[in-house]
Amino acid sequence: MATYNKRGYKSPKEKEAKLDNNYIEDVNVDAKDSTTAKAFDTLDQTASRTEEFVQKNQKYILGFIGTVALVTVSYLMYQKFIAEPKEQEAAEELFVAQQNFQKAVDGDAKSDSLYKLVLKGSEGKQGVVEIADQYSGTASGNLANYYAGIAYLNTGKYSEAIASLEKFSSDDVVLKALAKGAIGDAFAQKNQPKEALEYYLKAVESNKNDFTTPRYLLKAGKTAYALGNKADALKYFTDIKDNYSDSPEGQSVDVLIGLAQ
Repeated sequence: MATYNKRGYKSPKEKEAKLDNNYIEDVNVDAKDSTTAKAFDTLDQTASRTEEFVQKNQKYILGFIGTVALVTVSYLMYQKFIAEPKEQEAAEELFVAQQNFQKAVDGDAKSDSLYKLVLKGSEGKQGVVEIADQYSGTASGNLANYYAGIAYLNTGKYSEAIASLEKFSSDDVVLKALAKGAIGDAFAQKNQPKEALEYYLKAVESNKNDFTTPRYLLKAGKTAYALGNKADALKYFTDIKDNYSDSPEGQSVDVLIGLAQ
């Protein structure tokens, strides 16, 4: 039977299925093809091996930790109950010797006797020789070596002065230079100019300053000149003139430069 279509009539379209934009398709990823999965597998294996290592070596690990803890505690106990009291005791012993040393250095008329007191002790306190020996390893024991060296130097015991000063060490750049220079003086007194020159130069190189450097450059120059090495002597004297002209040594160095030329 024929059907009648009205003009303008359109047959209805099938409804399009709406897409749910909120839907995320569940995609299965093969773990073997995933870099991330491989990384996690590696981490798991590493963690597993670490756990096995810890389990197998637990006794040794705990023993190591215990040893470190014991050493740390022992060190702290040593510092608290042995090192600190020893430092304090050494400083108290050194106090009187320091006072006598300072008086001698300041030019007291009895300086020779004072240096002897520094060495041997007085007022019930030990001298610096005993302090350096008994309190070796402490700051005061180390400083006692310096005092002993200078006291020996000023009382004519040059070999003892060298021995004491060589035991002394310091981060104080001026004191370090003075100690090296004093060893040079002791060698000079022993008529060993080559050794004296060596230590004067060590004193110069240990620290460049306006106090000790021109002092030991002058001594180095005079010693080099006495050894017949005028070229080196001229170099040391010229260094004073060029760099330390305002120092006491710089005021009279022109004459020495003339001699060395």
